[in-house]
Amino acid sequence: MHILVTANAAWNIWNFRKPLIEAFLDDGHRVTVLAPLDDSVTDLEQLGCKVISLEMSAKGLNPLEGLTLRRRFRQVFKREQPDVVLSYTIKNNIFGAMAARAMNVPFIPNVTGLGTAFLSGGLLQAVAEGLYRLAYRQLPVVFFQNEDDRTIFLKRRLLHAEQARLLPGSGIDLAYFAVAKMPPVDEPPVFLMIARLLRDKGLMEFVEAARLIKARNPNARFQLLGAIGSENRTAIDVVTVQGWVEEGVVEYLGTTLDVRPHIATANCVVLPSYREGAPRTLIEAAAMARPLIATDVPGCRAVVDRDVSGFLCDVRSAGSLAAAIQQFLGLPYESRVGMGQAGRDKMVREFDDAIVVHAYREAIAALTSFD
Repeated sequence: MHILVTANAAWNIWNFRKPLIEAFLDDGHRVTVLAPLDDSVTDLEQLGCKVISLEMSAKGLNPLEGLTLRRRFRQVFKREQPDVVLSYTIKNNIFGAMAARAMNVPFIPNVTGLGTAFLSGGLLQAVAEGLYRLAYRQLPVVFFQNEDDRTIFLKRRLLHAEQARLLPGSGIDLAYFAVAKMPPVDEPPVFLMIARLLRDKGLMEFVEAARLIKARNPNARFQLLGAIGSENRTAIDVVTVQGWVEEGVVEYLGTTLDVRPHIATANCVVLPSYREGAPRTLIEAAAMARPLIATDVPGCRAVVDRDVSGFLCDVRSAGSLAAAIQQFLGLPYESRVGMGQAGRDKMVREFDDAIVVHAYREAIAALTSFD
């Protein structure tokens, strides 16, 4: 069987879909990746995938630009003749679905987030909803990564309940993200935020909360791990980040191919994002038995059990975030360990990547003649 997987970046597929692709390859299927090329291409090819370049911009949702992208999808589908297409990220989901319908190719999108246009209100939102309705109306299966996003699509009548299926994010490799012992109680507490350096990730609130906490707990450490210089309109520039470092409010760790050592040395992982699909960094941290602090927004609250595996704070509120951090600092060492273990237990129950692989195998078997 020939499975084509598409997203708006090759690294997205390598970082988030690797266990799924490995399962398909183990089943004896051919896998083709269609995405803009980056440093992940060699890794995907060594895994056993064929990689095809897709020219596209990840920004915006321009319908005219979408027509060009839809045409590119159709050309690839015609040439490669996939038996099924699995899609991630907004533009690939929408315009890939339109192209697949025209070519009569089974297509399974995964709604990993809604995007600014969908949530903006006014004309932009109307255009986004119209595109989703057109793209998804005849699809048998649409996967969602959290219940909030699924509910929004159903309330706005963008699809029917029987189409919408829920997945635990991308799943997590519980052996790879194994439990890490909590740092010793006598070491300064480390709060780690792993994300692209964007305002929409709650970066400004994290920095301001760090200032508030360090005024009372000067030994507390606040670390940032993630890329600077994203094309996203809410990206933070390098000069601003350098200023925070010189101020002594945060430590900037740069980027890494392996987040596990950084999670292992942290006491708590923080993500004050404004909205998420299924926040991978929180899932990885919980799998490693780290307590979490996140905003009470879609995506985050699907991963964090309030006051059990972590704390939830108000969105866009540095004060609320600082209060949650202070609450964590007041916990005894044993309670921190117990909170982390509760997160690990939740990942075992609900987020094991075997659950995702099984769901995709079932969906593909139902849409094709393969089983």
